Amino acid sequence: MTPPGRRAAGYAHLIDHFAIAAVPHHHESWVDQGAGRRTLAVGNRVETVYPLSYWPGDSLGDHLAFALKYDGINLSLLAQIFKAAPRAELIAWLSQTPTGKYTRKIWFLYEFLTGDRLPLEDLTVGNYLDLLNPKSYVTGPSRKLSRYKIRNNLLGNAWFCPIVRRTDKLKAAEAFSLRAACDALIADYPVHQLKRALSFLYHKETRSSFEIEDIAPDTQKIDKFIQLLLRAESEDFCTKPLLIHAQNSIVDPRFADTDYRTNQNYIGQNLPLTVGGQRIHFICPKPEHIHPLMDGLLEAHRLMQLGETAPIVHAAVIAYGFVFLHPFEDGNGRIHRFLVHNILHLRGAVPREMMFPISAAMLKHPQAYNASLEAFSYPLLDHIDYTMDSTQSMTVTHDTADFYRFMDLTTQAESLADFVALTLKEELAPELQYLAGYDRAKTRIQEIVDLPERLLDHFITNCYKNHGRLSNNKRKQLFACLTDEEIVALEAAFREAFATPDAPSR
Repeated sequence: MTPPGRRAAGYAHLIDHFAIAAVPHHHESWVDQGAGRRTLAVGNRVETVYPLSYWPGDSLGDHLAFALKYDGINLSLLAQIFKAAPRAELIAWLSQTPTGKYTRKIWFLYEFLTGDRLPLEDLTVGNYLDLLNPKSYVTGPSRKLSRYKIRNNLLGNAWFCPIVRRTDKLKAAEAFSLRAACDALIADYPVHQLKRALSFLYHKETRSSFEIEDIAPDTQKIDKFIQLLLRAESEDFCTKPLLIHAQNSIVDPRFADTDYRTNQNYIGQNLPLTVGGQRIHFICPKPEHIHPLMDGLLEAHRLMQLGETAPIVHAAVIAYGFVFLHPFEDGNGRIHRFLVHNILHLRGAVPREMMFPISAAMLKHPQAYNASLEAFSYPLLDHIDYTMDSTQSMTVTHDTADFYRFMDLTTQAESLADFVALTLKEELAPELQYLAGYDRAKTRIQEIVDLPERLLDHFITNCYKNHGRLSNNKRKQLFACLTDEEIVALEAAFREAFATPDAPSR
């Protein structure tokens, strides 16, 4: 219950005033007659209480300006507010101070989000100003719009325009050079070890991407996905023909698409027979919206290529945007992870001929990966109305396009930055260290006993998994021909090669 004397301001006021069913904004504002300014963290959101002197006024425009100034820009929410607000009232407010900073931004955003050109004369005076503050948001290339004297630096167009807030975590991710980290990591390893690591990592990435979806790929599927990953280094897959080609390459031929989907897709979990039905986890955009949404996604990709968007943010926006649009019947998750590779390579963030096994990190940290998906999908469920027939075919009964046109992908960009760090630490570095240790161990062991290649590999692998010692089972099964003294010497050679008495489990 709202305390006496406290009133909602900005977005919170407009949501209540127009009875908008809104996905919660990351910031909520209140004005309290008996309080000083203070900020409270409420879950993933922030609430700020302002003193009475901050009350903006009672008009639509007053609260829109307050929202942009203190709550930030939420395109999805603004689109819903503009649909509900009286057009004449907005025009009257804009006409009072047409050259004002927030007036111009609201004017542009109204026409951008609704496609409705207001009966206002183009501005002829005034300096240009940025729509998004680059200190607060990740921005795209600047496009001057003389009508409003605005520099449009959004990341997309009216059919797909994500917002990414420049949090402290993302500022650190933008400043981090993934390319430099990769180059430093591989600098001390000989070419033959890097080539062996690369071969293993392509297989690891492929298996991990399938395993995330509980799919056991056969040899043919593995080979096709690896071939796709190899092409990710040099081809831009953010085109409709190549996305369709990618989908055809990784799914059963019977489920290969020739275009974007034409049905209402969703992600659900079958419930027990005694209960029946499904538990819905995510509802995708309506099929009639897929083509313009995907066109918008691909245009956002082109804009970020032209601008200075950090590669990790660029990859997050396109990869997560793609999976939330879910344009195909099958294969969306694998293409989503594939697009991370594609964009990191296109932007030069990963060296050529280097596999960056980010799916392995996502597989190893499923809670964090699921949380990055659910941060968008779960809040959405409360705002989508649908029916389900006896064949479990879904029909969404209202217009949901704005939820997908204007995603806030800040959480997803932060998550991808985390997965990049985990990949470097937990996947790339250990694999290279293992191969270097393997080669040292192989040389030392062969100086003691000239084991056949197969037995040598079994010995090293088993010792690595068993903290530097051969397990009793393997000793009885494969190495009964060796003396106790030889076993002790070989184990010591292994530990010396890996420079630790307790090698971690691989």
